Amino acid sequence: MAIRTAKAAWNGSLKEGNGTMALGSGAFEGPYSFSSRFEDGSGTNPEELLGAAHAGCFSMALAAGLGRAGFSPKRGENTASVHPTQKDAGLAISRIDLQTRAEVPGIDDATFQKHAEDTKKNCIVSRALSAVPMNLDAKLV
Repeated sequence: MAIRTAKAAWNGSLKEGNGTMALGSGAFEGPYSFSSRFEDGSGTNPEELLGAAHAGCFSMALAAGLGRAGFSPKRGENTASVHPTQKDAGLAISRIDLQTRAEVPGIDDATFQKHAEDTKKNCIVSRALSAVPMNLDAKLV
């Protein structure tokens, strides 16, 4: 399998500085700052990119699992909300809320819930983040 890379550069102090993050593929490059990470400033942040990676992984893994089970999903929208929190030991990600809305012909809700839960536990990004509590809200549309 291919090794994936991303780069980050930072200039200056924590609060006054700024930086850029870029994907090795060239598909994304964007600014980040203290304000974009800890306040409501413009730009991206590591937690947002982590959420995008998780939502993307979940999307593909759910489609793959449903396909292996004989279902052909038509469409899925997936969101990963990453919750950074200040703890005694410093900053931490306290939880990730996954939300999926999927159109899957011929599947009942119980079977869909089983596949969604299995995906939450086993997609590659979920496994990498297994120390973080994850909630799942999965619905058929």
